[in-house]
Amino acid sequence: MKVFGEWEVTNVEVKDAGLRSYINLKPLILPHSGARHEHRRFGKANVNVVERLANMLMRPGKNGGKKQKALLAVKNALHVIHLRTGENPIQVLVKAIENAAPREDTTRVTYGGITYFKAVDISPQRRLDLAIRWLAEGARMNSFRSAKTIDEALADEIIAAASNDVKSFAVKKKIEQERVALASR
Repeated sequence: MKVFGEWEVTNVEVKDAGLRSYINLKPLILPHSGARHEHRRFGKANVNVVERLANMLMRPGKNGGKKQKALLAVKNALHVIHLRTGENPIQVLVKAIENAAPREDTTRVTYGGITYFKAVDISPQRRLDLAIRWLAEGARMNSFRSAKTIDEALADEIIAAASNDVKSFAVKKKIEQERVALASR
């Protein structure tokens, strides 16, 4: 079985050991779970990564709640990635997520009425959430008031993040977050 009936996921490998158990690559023809994971703790770890990207594109605003439109945008973006790179677009997406997932964050610690920031490690689930959110947000920002469609912008963002390019919004946010965490050690 192939995602969207076109791309194999059986030979896609996740190199980041922390994200390996959270990036779900279950082969589905149409990545649409109908929110069956909603009321289970850590249930979103069982949702296909392509569907999670589509869900993240449905943020409040113009595309809020339009799942078919988001799935079509992701499908077209995967086509564009395949045409530009010649690789399996699911593998490129996984590599982009690995490169955009931050490893450290800061948290507020209040001690004796004084608040200061402390660097902490991030759980793998949150790393995945942030990476997918930043990929979708970067695509939305690049297509807003632009001649680019959301499909092209998403493909550009994923390709840039997969090559670890600092022009990618997601990689830029990751570097900034890790820099702030390094300063607050």
